[in-house]
Amino acid sequence: MTAIPKTFRVKSFGCQMNVYDGERMAELLSDSGLNAVAEGEDADVVVLNTCHIREKAAEKAYSDVGRLRREDGSKPLIALAGCVAQAEAEEARSRSPMIDVVVGPQAYHRLPQMLADAAQGHRPVDTDMPAISKFDALPKRRRATPSAFLTVQEGCDKFCTYCVVPYTRGAEISRPGSDIVAEAHALVESGAREIVLLGQNVNAWEHDERRLADLIRQLAGIDGLDRIRYTTSHPVNMGEDLIAAHGEVEKLMPYLHLPVQSGSDRVLRAMNRSHTSESYLRTIEKVRAARPDIAISGDFIVGFPGETDQEFEETLQIVDAVRYAAAYSFKYSPRPGTPAASMEDQIAREVMDDRLQRLHARIAEHQMAFNRSTVGHDTQVLIERRGKRVGQMIGRSPWLQSVFVETDAVPGDMLGVTLTAAYPNSMSGALKQQVAA
Repeated sequence: MTAIPKTFRVKSFGCQMNVYDGERMAELLSDSGLNAVAEGEDADVVVLNTCHIREKAAEKAYSDVGRLRREDGSKPLIALAGCVAQAEAEEARSRSPMIDVVVGPQAYHRLPQMLADAAQGHRPVDTDMPAISKFDALPKRRRATPSAFLTVQEGCDKFCTYCVVPYTRGAEISRPGSDIVAEAHALVESGAREIVLLGQNVNAWEHDERRLADLIRQLAGIDGLDRIRYTTSHPVNMGEDLIAAHGEVEKLMPYLHLPVQSGSDRVLRAMNRSHTSESYLRTIEKVRAARPDIAISGDFIVGFPGETDQEFEETLQIVDAVRYAAAYSFKYSPRPGTPAASMEDQIAREVMDDRLQRLHARIAEHQMAFNRSTVGHDTQVLIERRGKRVGQMIGRSPWLQSVFVETDAVPGDMLGVTLTAAYPNSMSGALKQQVAA
């Protein structure tokens, strides 16, 4: 038995959905009477909200567990949450006996009781995957950043051969639209001016014969909500109605994250991606016809088993064809239990390293070109945080660029800004006018 915990800290790894889950766990623990402490401060409870998509993310979580032991040999109550917890369950505690609680991403609404049990000397594990019932048990949103995440869909039915998500997050399931709208209202009332709709396959959201485009149109009617975004999308779910919404819904920002993963059709089939390079490019053309100024971002995996030099060149070709404003690229990481992990022709590490560097360089060229194309544009920037220099604030343009502005504005203000200079990963802007908060 340990002393009754009074303070907590949640540390999240990985995707935006983990950030959302981390925020909700923090709200749960606050409601249970614990006080949050900042990173670096000692806490009675530490929740590590983990990612299992890539090996390095999982290894980092276990390394963090080890670093929680204090100089006097004591430690906080440690809860391993998220996808590593779901995938490894009891094995996680065998690997790290310091872990007191193991809770999967569909069961974290039970975390306060599990921590209470751990304080009594028990070591609870809960990796149950109920049909989205956790949302009914979560507290109402009371705090929000200027740009806030809102999970609308969880799980995945696509079963890409490299991906653990179907095994750690379960089957695709959509939250009821009424619940989403209610949470959106609560976020706006708490200070959010932009909402980012989240899902493993967010554009697969469907409920009561309504689809994501219908939900976006409904959310656009909320007073005080200025911006809507969504991520991450799958090309096969990019329907005509959603494409049309990009041209018709003013609050839907001109930014689309649409992962392709590879430019090679053979590799895409081996990945079980259910789209081709040609169908992907047709979708991009339709989106740009609906919203010509849209910024496109994507995801890429290099070094998938069997990928040849020519097939990698086809990936570079699709990068040139799309002209991404931003993209995320990774070396293939075999995840235990996925079909790709046992495929033949695993690619040598040095080959993956070389391909990744070349891909990064090509993406950077197009990202810089996109940023330069927006110089001179008058636009609105939503201020999110302070910059490093006195009087400098950082916000986001409609195209999701980080913009540095000299201003006395505060987070949550929307500023009229002229974009004045482009850099590889950001923009600078000059204040034109402040739009009423």
